Amino acid sequence: MIEEIKTYYNELASTYDQNRFGNSYGTYIDIQERTYLEKRLPHNSTANILDLGCGTGRFMNYANHGVDISPKMIEIAQEKFPDKTINLGSVSQIPHPDAFFDIIFSFHVLMHLDKTAVTDFLNESHQKLKENGRLIFDFPSQKRRRLFNYKNKGWHGANALLIKDIENLIKQDWKIKQYQGILFFPIHRFPSSIRPLLQKIDTLFCKTFLKEYSSYLVIELEKAKR
Repeated sequence: MIEEIKTYYNELASTYDQNRFGNSYGTYIDIQERTYLEKRLPHNSTANILDLGCGTGRFMNYANHGVDISPKMIEIAQEKFPDKTINLGSVSQIPHPDAFFDIIFSFHVLMHLDKTAVTDFLNESHQKLKENGRLIFDFPSQKRRRLFNYKNKGWHGANALLIKDIENLIKQDWKIKQYQGILFFPIHRFPSSIRPLLQKIDTLFCKTFLKEYSSYLVIELEKAKR
C-alpha cells in the first residue's frame, strides 16, 4: 500500500495545489486548519518543528523541517521553501535523531493508513520528540462517517477513528492536551458563494460537545516519559 500511495502522490504532485486547494471547498478547509495551527504553534520561535507528510509544502511556513514519502512532492516543497530542511521519509521512519523535535504536526496523512500504521506513527513520533514535546495530527471522524453511512473506496481516506481509539492507542506514552473538529457543515452541499459566510459558525460548532461529528478531528498530544 505504501508504494501505491507514493506513486499516487508522485503523479499528482504537479497539480496537487490547484486541484485540492484552488477552489472554495479546499480554501474553506485550509482556513480552518491554518487558524488552528496559528493558535497552537509558537511564533518567532527557535523550536524545531516538523511537518510530517508535508506534501507540496502547504504548511511549511509553520515548520522548519518537512518529511514526505513522495519525491515529487518534496521537489515542489523545496522550490517553495529553499531555506527549509525537507527530507524523504514516512510516519514510521523520520530521518532525524531521537529527541530532536519540539513539535511534530501531520495533516491529511493518517486518513490513508491503517491502525497498525497509526501505532507506528505514534511510536516513531514519541522517539523523535523531546520531553514534553507535542504531536498534532488529524483524522476523519468515525462518528461522522457512521452518521452518514460512509462507505470506503480503496485506501484513499479510508482510515477513520474515534477519540476512544486514540485513548486506547496512546496508553501511558502520551496525554491528550485538547482536540476539536474541522469542517462541521457538509460544505460541499452549499453554494460556493455562501461558504465563506459559514466559516465562523462552523468553527464554533467544531469546538462544542458536537465536535466529534465534524468531518475531521485534530488532536494534540503531549509526550509523557516512558
